[in-house]
Amino acid sequence: MEYAKMRAIAEELGAYAESLEGTWNVEIGPSGPILAMMCPSKRHEGTVRRICKQLDKQLLATHPGYICANGPEIEHPSIGRMRRPDALVIPEAVLDEEGIAVDATQVLAVIEIVSPSNPANDYGEKLAEYPAMGIEHYLIVDPRTGTIEVHSEPCAGRYGNKEPYIFGDTVPFGPWTVETAAFRRYGRPGNADS
Repeated sequence: MEYAKMRAIAEELGAYAESLEGTWNVEIGPSGPILAMMCPSKRHEGTVRRICKQLDKQLLATHPGYICANGPEIEHPSIGRMRRPDALVIPEAVLDEEGIAVDATQVLAVIEIVSPSNPANDYGEKLAEYPAMGIEHYLIVDPRTGTIEVHSEPCAGRYGNKEPYIFGDTVPFGPWTVETAAFRRYGRPGNADS
């Protein structure tokens, strides 16, 4: 199916989701448009917030006019994908533009916090799609295991470099660093924090 048709379906799903209870997310993956309910845990959201705050401070010096934002979708029509990372580094001005998705060529970095229910999405599909979109830096934080992966050097639809870290490390991420001492792991299955 051509991307314009998938994008139209995604917009219809997004409009439909506004009438539903809860928070919903629309993405375009390998099988086409996807509507999924979002219910991230407090620890998931706390980790996103910590990363955004740290990167926002550093972006003032490294990339004035850029922010670490939580929320907007990114799209790359030529590969037929639209994704919503947990956080991304973009020019702040794009948030004032019309539309729902940011052009992937404007994205410097993406951050995903692995959810207990769908880890394959961050380690599989998105690990292939983000370099194909030309996104230079991809940070995967996994509160299930207390591990972190930094991916960089996109080439031929994959990242050429992967560096592993653990919670507590000072993690180099492109021209920035992420302090992870305050990151928390998910509780055991069945706990309220999972």
